Amino acid sequence: MSSFSNTAGGWLIFGVRKSGKSYFIAGIDNPEKIEQDFTNALRTTDKFNIRIVPKCLKFNFETNTVLAFYIPVSANKPVYFNSIKSTFIRTSSGDHRATQAEIDAMFRDQAFGTQSSKTIPGKNESSIDPNSLDRFRDYMSRFNPASTYNKLTRFEFLQKLRIISDGELSYSGLLLLGKNDDIQAHFPDFRVDYFEVQGNSYTDGTSPFSFRLPEQENLWEYYFAIFERLRKYIDIPITLTLEGFATEDVPQLAALREALVNFLMHCDYFSPMKPRIRVFDNRIEFLNPGAPPKSFETFIREDISLPRNPILAKLFRSVRLAENAGTGFTKMIRGWQIYKGYPPVFHQEIDYTLVTFRLSPDPEQPIDESLQGGIKSGMKGGIKSGMKGGMKTHKKTSEKTSMATGKEISLTKRQRELICLLIEDNSVSIDEITEMLKINRSAVQKHFEALKSKGYIRRMGPDKGGFWEVLITL
Repeated sequence: MSSFSNTAGGWLIFGVRKSGKSYFIAGIDNPEKIEQDFTNALRTTDKFNIRIVPKCLKFNFETNTVLAFYIPVSANKPVYFNSIKSTFIRTSSGDHRATQAEIDAMFRDQAFGTQSSKTIPGKNESSIDPNSLDRFRDYMSRFNPASTYNKLTRFEFLQKLRIISDGELSYSGLLLLGKNDDIQAHFPDFRVDYFEVQGNSYTDGTSPFSFRLPEQENLWEYYFAIFERLRKYIDIPITLTLEGFATEDVPQLAALREALVNFLMHCDYFSPMKPRIRVFDNRIEFLNPGAPPKSFETFIREDISLPRNPILAKLFRSVRLAENAGTGFTKMIRGWQIYKGYPPVFHQEIDYTLVTFRLSPDPEQPIDESLQGGIKSGMKGGIKSGMKGGMKTHKKTSEKTSMATGKEISLTKRQRELICLLIEDNSVSIDEITEMLKINRSAVQKHFEALKSKGYIRRMGPDKGGFWEVLITL
């Protein structure tokens, strides 16, 4: 019960026995009483620290009855029996008692998506590195010129992007643009480890690594330093900017850039584990402290986004280094599939995630068919359509854009500004847009209706708590 609640859920089946390698229906006596006793024990807190509400099913096979109980993954981990020492997790080899580090990770995950959004008492704008902030704003002006944030004063800019709130610096603002001394005061030994290793393991070379990235000021500087190293490991047939963009789509570069941005956005920076990138001769590994609240398969299949650090995600979106919805996984998978013929490998544990980009095939690593299915459905046509659409040169136009079908459409200047705002923040409110665009509320609503009626945007989820999905590409 504890393992299912703390890991990924699971089924308990009463009334089936195993004999050798075969299973047979044995049935159970008095199924009504067993079901009542079982569910009552889970609904109280006498045994477990929280209430567990299973899904109950009953199957009748002639004279035999089988009960099935689905135990969902809990939103309030850790779930334990009698004492916290009886906290269990489930792996491929069975149920195991959780370590203290794994239990601590579960407690941190209770605050998933909120911790890094908090402000730091006593920290203000003076803790921001001015060079990093200037570089961030310059990058935005070049790669997102239509953004209304470009017109804001420094004070307004920091407030609107929630880097500063009520005069105090947020943890996300500190991590992305802060001075290293100030970051170290709140995140001891702050660093993003980047290693390059000769051979396929540490034991292959004469030293543990051939290159280790020196310490950088903050996450914004780490992004550029790491990306410059990663791009050396893939074949790029055309000239690129230092930021990794070009006039043509390079799917393999987009895959690594997406992996790096996701790596920085979704890291648990409060974990004692440090984020680490290792480059071997045969693979590139992105190891991140913290696990997402859903499986990789769910993110790919349902095309959703649940950032651990929402403000960091918003900041990367504002400079067009991240997507609104959960399309990052599809970009990683499709890009590497086109480049190498096989997708990256995703691995998830209770306190970390690992994404591996193989530079050469691994005969011992099978292709995950469940991911493959999600890729194809998410791409609406699979790898072939991705190659046909992804390798074309992008058209440069001031007012035109294209839908996924490639059909050219036109936008008014104001509609284009509104689309840019939704790309930057897909949960932005009409009132916030009214303030940013300096037009009345009814005009904003009319623009929304026009964009919805043409199929350029759509609302996902309820009015409160939902978000806007942009269906066109600028």
